[in-house]
Amino acid sequence: MKNIRIFVPMKRAIVSVINDLVTDQRVNKSCLALQKAGYEVLLVGRKQRKSPPMDERLYDSHRMKLLFEKGPLFYAEYNIRLFFFLLFHRAQLLLSNDLDTILPNYFISRLKGIKMVFDSHEYFTETPELVNRPQVQRVWKRIEGFVVPKLNEMITVCDSIADLFREKYGVKVHVIRNIPPRKALPPRGDKQALGLPSDKHLLILQGSGINIQRGAEELVQAMSLLDDCFLMIIGGGDVLPTLKQMVEDLKITDRVCFFPRMPYQQMMAYTQLAELGFCLDKDTNLNYRFSLPNKLFDFIQAGVPIVASHLTEIEKIIRQYDLGLFIENHEPATIAATIREAFSDEARREQWQRNLALAAQELCWENEEQKLLEIYRHYE
Repeated sequence: MKNIRIFVPMKRAIVSVINDLVTDQRVNKSCLALQKAGYEVLLVGRKQRKSPPMDERLYDSHRMKLLFEKGPLFYAEYNIRLFFFLLFHRAQLLLSNDLDTILPNYFISRLKGIKMVFDSHEYFTETPELVNRPQVQRVWKRIEGFVVPKLNEMITVCDSIADLFREKYGVKVHVIRNIPPRKALPPRGDKQALGLPSDKHLLILQGSGINIQRGAEELVQAMSLLDDCFLMIIGGGDVLPTLKQMVEDLKITDRVCFFPRMPYQQMMAYTQLAELGFCLDKDTNLNYRFSLPNKLFDFIQAGVPIVASHLTEIEKIIRQYDLGLFIENHEPATIAATIREAFSDEARREQWQRNLALAAQELCWENEEQKLLEIYRHYE
């Protein structure tokens, strides 16, 4: 009698996020962890008119082209399109990233009896874009209040935000910090090949969310006081047009250079050349107060000392390992003075380098991923 092979389809996870998938390293790491947990992964997002091409991934992805790119019609269109996409695609697990994807994932999980994981990358309802628009904020708070209390557990990025969700909704919250892999660094870039000066201290501000209230304007103004420094600004955000105009008006085009969003490996080649990196978010809302941004850990892995504002989670990491300095306010003169102080003591800079190497060994995705794998395996 011949042996009969029975084909058992692989478990499938559909991961949804509202961005264009190109530079979201947290989502990429989540997808790779799902693969290690035994899932076939399909990542769903959107494609904007100016979206860069996707780099090669070890999992499938689908980017929806939408009629609208911002505003309430964009959010409505994306959520409706995502609902029907999830409805007509097979999955055993849904991973919803942030509040703006939670409704279609929740409805489909209930409708089809599929398990769902919610990963909140920030405290969405307290972002400055919503705090300053109370009517829109109320809509998102209602969505949060409708879904989150019904979840058995969820994931977020730091202890402070986890505590907010626990206290407000009584939900079990896992903390998975957005830390880069230890082995992810490309070779250092070449200053001459990249058009960067070799006779100035290189500074860097990077991220896909260089937005208002993040200290970027004051940092650019500080550059007018620092003729021995050169600032690289890499990424995207709504304040970039303002920053570019400020550079022109201040006549400091020889001290500040802008680079567009780029793949992570390419960006980190620039990052490793920097002598200082900046996390200057302002304490104007809960989301910024408790933020633990990707760039903090990127700087650590790249061996770049940090100048930061006094924000709870960021300060905790920098003080624990002694990785840099803090500004006492956002006045451009204060920022410039702090930068000068960072370069004034060579022995301290050498100590920072030793501390950064230690922190990079401990604060790496290889360690953080183990906690995430346990969560995913719990859903088997």
